Amino acid sequence: MSCTPATRRRLSRSTALALAAGACLWAAASGASAQTKIVLGMSGWTGFAPLTLADKAGIFKKNGLDVEIKMIPQKDRHLALASKAIQCAATTVETHVAWNTNGVPIVQIFQLDKSYGADGIAVRNDIKSFADLKGKTVAVDAPGTAPYFTLAWLLSKNGMSVKDVKTVTLAPQPAAQSFVTGQNDAAVTYEPYLSTVRANPSAGKILATTLDFPHIQDTVGCAPDWLKANPAAAKALADSYFEALELIKNDTAKSHETMGAAVKQTGEAFAKSASFLRWQDKAANQKFFAGEIETFMKDAAAILLEAGVIRKLPDNYSVMYDASFIK
Repeated sequence: MSCTPATRRRLSRSTALALAAGACLWAAASGASAQTKIVLGMSGWTGFAPLTLADKAGIFKKNGLDVEIKMIPQKDRHLALASKAIQCAATTVETHVAWNTNGVPIVQIFQLDKSYGADGIAVRNDIKSFADLKGKTVAVDAPGTAPYFTLAWLLSKNGMSVKDVKTVTLAPQPAAQSFVTGQNDAAVTYEPYLSTVRANPSAGKILATTLDFPHIQDTVGCAPDWLKANPAAAKALADSYFEALELIKNDTAKSHETMGAAVKQTGEAFAKSASFLRWQDKAANQKFFAGEIETFMKDAAAILLEAGVIRKLPDNYSVMYDASFIK
């Protein structure tokens, strides 16, 4: 579609204008030459999907970036960062705390999302409370991952600890799939896989999510030496994310289809998964980095220490984030 003023005038009123704006973003996002190379590690978590959109819609290229997205399990992402196989990574805030504290420095530069029911623990129907989980077997990803932190956080907020349950290490997708086939007493997972449990009520129920106990929020961080050498590229990376959010707003259906395809979901199924989280725009980012991030990191560090993910509390939280890229 042409994005000339004449085209805009021919389109009628608000709905058509919104569609035109979306089409213009898709069109503007194509054809620019790539410049700075970035390899970004992430997973199929619904909250990360606007990064996929920025790639598929050509927003990264338009902004002078050649971004290669690598799907790397969360438990291995810090190893890729340490070996310089990737320069940046998307992960949960407390994971950034754990990586930094355990000797893999990374600096958070923008916030992606906050979970509103997209992460949770599924249990068999005869389990009525967290107290009933004592001694039960829980499928959960490895220590140092978001699902493991979810388990530790939920148990801690209910007077228990990970030591009170038996854990079986399964990544989020197989944890959900095995649960609905009758394996294990409980499973910790996230969207889009949590919807597998929602769709199979006979297998069990969701005992609690981030709606009940908020704690999952994601950020993109980059290696400190790379940031120092490439500040303009880091700013372009953040700006590209915010542009992707605008594209979702202005061309919702096509954006959902694009993001869903990356995780083998229809656009409609993706939209349902996305309803359990909130992507964070620039204004929300500025609020988060103004104080919320450090408060949360301190709360998270205490639970990471209790769960044995870190061996000591961090000496300095301020080195773990830089708000200059979201100004």
